[in-house]
Amino acid sequence: MLEIAILYSSLLIAQVQKPPQQFLELKNKLEKYGFEVIIDLPPKRGTYGLLKVADKKIWINPVVFDLQIANPTLVHESVHAAQLCAGKGKMKTLGLKIQPIQAARRLFLRYTNIHRQDLEREAYAVQTQPNSFELATALLQKHCKK
Repeated sequence: MLEIAILYSSLLIAQVQKPPQQFLELKNKLEKYGFEVIIDLPPKRGTYGLLKVADKKIWINPVVFDLQIANPTLVHESVHAAQLCAGKGKMKTLGLKIQPIQAARRLFLRYTNIHRQDLEREAYAVQTQPNSFELATALLQKHCKK
C-alpha cells in the first residue's frame, strides 16, 4: 500500500510543470491591465482557454502545459483581451493585416457568427506567427490601459 502511495505521489509531481517564462511574462502583463488569469478547467468544456468578457477572467486549461501549447493558448486569449480593451468592454476586431496559417482556418470557420469568426481569425493569426509573443504584448500595450 505504501508503495502505491509513493508511486501515485511521484506521478503527480511528474505532471506538475513550471510554466514557460514567456507565459509568466504575458500572464503578468494581462494582470497589469486588470485581467485575472486562472489556471484551471474553463467553464466551457473542451476548451484550452476562455475569456469571460463580463469580469475580465481568462481561464487556461492546465492540460496546455502537458501538450506544450501554453504560450500559444495564452497568446490567443491575450488577443481577445486586446479586442475587449479596444471595444471598451465589448469585443471589437483590431483590423490586423496578418492571416492565420492555413491549418488554423478550420478552427475559426466553425463559428457561424461572422463577427465571432473575425475575432477568432485575429486571435489565430497572432497565435500562429513566429513573433506571436511580441505581437500579443504590443496589442495589449496599444489597446489596454493600466
